[in-house]
Amino acid sequence: MTPYICITRYPYEEPYHLNLVMSVSNGSTSSALEFYLGADTLTEWADAYEKFPQHAQSVYLWELGSERAEDRFAYYLRMQLFTTDAWGHSALQIRLNNNQDLPYREIVDMCIRTEPAQINQLGALFRWFSRLEHQVLFWSPSEGQLFETIEQAEQCLPVDVLRPS
Repeated sequence: MTPYICITRYPYEEPYHLNLVMSVSNGSTSSALEFYLGADTLTEWADAYEKFPQHAQSVYLWELGSERAEDRFAYYLRMQLFTTDAWGHSALQIRLNNNQDLPYREIVDMCIRTEPAQINQLGALFRWFSRLEHQVLFWSPSEGQLFETIEQAEQCLPVDVLRPS
């Protein structure tokens, strides 16, 4: 299995708030999380990812929600970009937690190792996706693509990418 990130946008309170489903895989593990965020977050991601890394120890951290039970969040999503060596090799850490009680709890923490150019490409995809003209964003270290509709994405992507079990 190839590492990937697939984000599907469902109509909600646009253009201000988005309902997204993120499906991710590092090649051996995969997971998905449905979440809500402000539409401006996509441009924030684009700004950070397009110019990553800025130096040998660059880190970009973005979090939504909390894993602490007392904070009472429905979910937690963490995306962290970081360099893995002085040559700029990089990784994207993704942590998903549905914050459910046992036995329904699902927590996945994975990294996708990649090169800065591929992270920059993901940033460019976030920028285009932020225009809310596409329903599906698909990225892997070897390719990136936007689809105007879910039906178009279904024609090109494996079904488990769009609808993980």
